[in-house]
Amino acid sequence: MARHIVAGLDIGTAAIRLVVSEVVPESSVPRVLCQIKRESRGLKRGYIINFDETLENLREAIKEAERQAKVKLKDVYLAIGGITLDAKVASGQIAVSKADLEISESDVNRVIEASRASLGDFQNRQIIHTIPFAFKLDGERVLGRPEGLRGSKLEVKTLFIHCLGQHLQDLARVVSMAGLNVEDVVAAPLAASFATLSTAQKMAGCALVNIGSQTTSVITFEESTPMSLQVFPFGSNDVTNDIALGLKVSLEEAEQLKLGGRDQATSLKKKLDEIIEARLSDIFESVDAHLKKIGRNGLLPAGAIIVGAGGNLENIERVAKSLLKLPARLFDVSQATHLKNQIRDASWVVAYGLCLFGFGLVSEESLGEKIAHSTKSSFVKWLKEFWP
Repeated sequence: MARHIVAGLDIGTAAIRLVVSEVVPESSVPRVLCQIKRESRGLKRGYIINFDETLENLREAIKEAERQAKVKLKDVYLAIGGITLDAKVASGQIAVSKADLEISESDVNRVIEASRASLGDFQNRQIIHTIPFAFKLDGERVLGRPEGLRGSKLEVKTLFIHCLGQHLQDLARVVSMAGLNVEDVVAAPLAASFATLSTAQKMAGCALVNIGSQTTSVITFEESTPMSLQVFPFGSNDVTNDIALGLKVSLEEAEQLKLGGRDQATSLKKKLDEIIEARLSDIFESVDAHLKKIGRNGLLPAGAIIVGAGGNLENIERVAKSLLKLPARLFDVSQATHLKNQIRDASWVVAYGLCLFGFGLVSEESLGEKIAHSTKSSFVKWLKEFWP
């Protein structure tokens, strides 16, 4: 029997992470065959600035993954992150077309397209996900799907997750030149949510905050559907830089101090805590400003879940709770029973989330997956126009 292999690739600014997994009959989650990490050179805030360096590192990661997993990789699910990733909510409305006023799938597609048309000029941008999250029929909110209901005017609010087209083209091209076919592309914050957030958290309302090396992303959920996404141009490397400047030490020493790798005198510890908390305050103030913008500050019962390279900084939960006025906690892989110890730590949630997506183990309610998958073929076809 042929093995069902799925690989998830997260090309981050600090590291390239590649997870290779397969479905096994006795398990409800894919079994991880290997987790490969390589230093990421040639990227800045998530986008490629040196193509050759990125290609070399990726080829090394693929070669090592094939050696450890004992499989030949052909296809991969690719995460797209970085500072050019963004999202916008747009509204649309249509008159129902059928004589009996019953809402059809065609009507749903038309109203989503109407919301897309209202986005305006999207030159140089590429839409990755189209996620409708609020329907109204004749002015009344629709609970669930509108198909089969009757009414004359259908309205929708749609979340469009998009990025700079050139950024996406470069990522897809480097993967292609490394010998892999891009099966599909998923926004990195969304991929991370597949591996971290429970159905209950997404239903109640929550924010997933991913503090990377040079960027921080936030994606919010309510009633099991993504409502917003934003990426900020700062991350854990900025904490290191602040420590180096504040304490007049090298970047290497600053990184060790940030991670608690050296014994510290009381006076130094106090100064270090002040520096770290000041940068964390900047990060969570930006997250709170985003929540205010969408009208959800202090109003997400499941709170903020924190992942990423900057997630292990001391006092981060306390700072997050204070500034966001929400419950806040670090995501703990060891406590996540749904992962069954498949990944080492929370830095792997994007790559592993891609594997869950690739195996179809993401619930439709959490993604608007039916509509997202319906656009896949044309989207991947667009990408391949730019491959060598």
